[in-house]
Amino acid sequence: MYGSGAGASGLQVSPISLTLQSHQNADGLTLMNTGHDKVSAQIRVYHWTQDSTGDQLQLSRGLLASPPMLSLNPSEQQLVRIIKTNTQINKSAGVEDAYRLLINELPVDTTNKKPGIQFVLSYSVPVFIQPKSIEKPQPILQWQMQRQPSTKQITLQVSNSGNAHAQLAALSFVDKRNNHTVLARGLLGYVLPGATMTWVFELPPTVLTTGGQFEVLMNGDKIIPDITLSGIDH
Repeated sequence: MYGSGAGASGLQVSPISLTLQSHQNADGLTLMNTGHDKVSAQIRVYHWTQDSTGDQLQLSRGLLASPPMLSLNPSEQQLVRIIKTNTQINKSAGVEDAYRLLINELPVDTTNKKPGIQFVLSYSVPVFIQPKSIEKPQPILQWQMQRQPSTKQITLQVSNSGNAHAQLAALSFVDKRNNHTVLARGLLGYVLPGATMTWVFELPPTVLTTGGQFEVLMNGDKIIPDITLSGIDH
């Protein structure tokens, strides 16, 4: 991922997502430098919502990152505390709230570096705030799929009427002969509570006409979603 002559960056972030319980005031991320040069990073907090155009991020002080900027020598690591503030208010008492931490590696002084392209890393870490008075919030998904006329394109629309997010990954269609057609090999995306997300895929027209079922990972568990199909002949 690095061009010729570029020093390999070593900024690593763990874990890749956080969930704060309603009674929990803070949690932490560990930033590590696994490279051979000093690295610096900046952490910004955004409130995360979704609308008809997709993900929306707005700078927020609902959470604070402490420290918001840091430098790490090779092999050094540091804990960054993610802290709720008094301005952090859930959309409603019974619905999960969502943020994203944008962690950007800052360009280093290249005065003594060899010529070449220098790449810097960026991470987007989701943070979910669990609602009060709900023991275990859950997503409730409605699925709709429609073929676009005279094309191979399939539009998948997923709505979430539950009170927690759904992380979707590894979406595929399995026909009656157990042939798998992969639509999304890795992460498909998130559907936040109260949101509707849309994805477009290309599929040969005959794939869905033979019968079968969809499979997807939702929050890490394999499920068989009940998908309403339209514009598709069986």
